[in-house]
Amino acid sequence: MATAFAPCHVHQNCHPECEAAINNQVNLEVHASYVYKSMASYFDLGDVALKHFSLFFLRQAKKEMEHVDYLLGLQNQRGGNPRLWNIPMPEEENWENGLRVLECALQLAKRVQQSLLGLHQVAKEKHGHVCNFLEGGYLFEQVMFMQMLRDHIANLRKLEAQDDGLAESLSDKLTLGDSEN
Repeated sequence: MATAFAPCHVHQNCHPECEAAINNQVNLEVHASYVYKSMASYFDLGDVALKHFSLFFLRQAKKEMEHVDYLLGLQNQRGGNPRLWNIPMPEEENWENGLRVLECALQLAKRVQQSLLGLHQVAKEKHGHVCNFLEGGYLFEQVMFMQMLRDHIANLRKLEAQDDGLAESLSDKLTLGDSEN
């Protein structure tokens, strides 16, 4: 007799290799969201007070969790077994300045993209719905986010040559102030 707590043994179109890749991506996305929230909190500190930087990273943290929700839902629909791991703390705890935060964010975005490309490769062979999700905009969105980070880094470096504090303040207001991402 089956109970509500009996494990589900039905794996509809959920190949174990794809399931593992999705779980890896989910955990990396949760970690990225956690790091972006840490970055947002740094910019929200009273002695930093760069609200547009803070909002920029809060929006990114939210996007990462939306990706997590979608991938977990997709995995559940296909009878996969979502496995959430312990999420490691951000590598940095005391961010030095806006440029350092953006550089760290770019490195993290590159890790997420590499993982996505690996998932895409597995999904092409094993799981069409995941492949469609990735090709339907997620891979492009990740590339655009990385380009946006590169642009912000380049602009901040140009301004920093003049004055560190002023550079962050101007970048916060002029560059990130109008940003939707």
